Amino acid sequence: MSNRKRAGRKAKTASATPEALQLLQRFPLLDALFGRRSRRFGAGMEIPDGPFKYRSERAAEPIGEFERTLLIAIGAGISGWNFGFPHAANGPGETGCDYPVRSVGRTYPSGAAVYGSELLVTDDSGTYITKFRDLDAGAIQSVRSPEELVEQLGKHIVRLGDKRVQLPAEFPHIGTHNQWAANKPGSTLFVPVADQVETLLNLLWIYAGEGSPVLDERGAKLGRPAGLLKKGTLRAERAVPLATIEAVALKHSTAELSIAAYNVQLGLQAIGLGGWLYTGINGPSLLGAYAEQDIPGFGFRFSGKGSPDKLIPLGLDGAFEPLIPPYVPSMTEAARRFLDRKFGRDGVFGPTRPTPYAYEAEVKRALSSPDPDKVAYFIDLVAEIHDRYGRFPTEVAPVGVSIYTQAQHIDTAFYDRFYKPGAYLETHRTHDALWHGDE
Repeated sequence: MSNRKRAGRKAKTASATPEALQLLQRFPLLDALFGRRSRRFGAGMEIPDGPFKYRSERAAEPIGEFERTLLIAIGAGISGWNFGFPHAANGPGETGCDYPVRSVGRTYPSGAAVYGSELLVTDDSGTYITKFRDLDAGAIQSVRSPEELVEQLGKHIVRLGDKRVQLPAEFPHIGTHNQWAANKPGSTLFVPVADQVETLLNLLWIYAGEGSPVLDERGAKLGRPAGLLKKGTLRAERAVPLATIEAVALKHSTAELSIAAYNVQLGLQAIGLGGWLYTGINGPSLLGAYAEQDIPGFGFRFSGKGSPDKLIPLGLDGAFEPLIPPYVPSMTEAARRFLDRKFGRDGVFGPTRPTPYAYEAEVKRALSSPDPDKVAYFIDLVAEIHDRYGRFPTEVAPVGVSIYTQAQHIDTAFYDRFYKPGAYLETHRTHDALWHGDE
């Protein structure tokens, strides 16, 4: 009986063999880097025409829950503490640097330790979002194996629905070169998503610490900086346009998303899965901008008018809520809550939050009491930006997606037929036997 007759087969659920997990932990970084390829053709897929015309004789077989959770952990999981900033050449020498928003470290780096990104995931079993950004390193400190890592982080992955996010394989939702393969049955799509509100809030705080007033498009100073200018905390010659700061914020979040997606792709090599990293799915379609056309995507809330691609993604109710209305009553309140994440009782510099520092009390004393005048200026600045432009950020979307990684069981027969030897790794050749016990 051919494998094709087994179409619709459920995800492989057998646990990885001990040998598979040992090989995973010993898999060389250089092999992942230099063996990484876009292996787009998966089990159950078909290329309808052209020089690579081919129909898989295997059934589409979704990756298992263990594999999916492991890839989530590799992509954007908790990895310990971040070490903060040892020094910044601004303010009194004894105050330290208060740039970080979170004390946790992740498998990707984050500009100024904001660490506000999460992973959206969809496959045949449903849709999911991680809830990692407010965890402490304690969530994984006792972990000693991949199984324990999956068990611990799996507790913080929220199921959003029991069906795959479905998008029409047509313009504008999926690029023509991806329509045959993108988000197909048997595949798992990993979508890093950024909170670009929090990134901008932190940069506004940082620029205030650097002594830079913020300018509007006409060169006028935003907020009420007169007091800090008089004190010398802000310096007129260091003024920076808001548009420049937002561009930096976009760079920060794009870097986070790209590295998280790349982490997942490196993980594919170690586990022996096919897949690739790409941008060929329309972000607004994925998030839900076409909901009125019965294409709900992940179900995000949007604002604005006009064509779906011009709508502004605000957040995912109950699951991913940036500090903007309607998730907070005002941007004044948003600024206060943001500062509480830094300096409040449970904030990164608060008395109850664990840290990696050997001299924890000394570090916290230097960082836990920001200048009240700077706090007042920051709150006014954030509120004025929103009031002036009617949105926050003014040019960047509050929620951002950039690049995705798709995972699937590779069909090695396709690569044997169309490519010279060496088109896939030993991990791909042995994946089914080691990870699912298949003969």
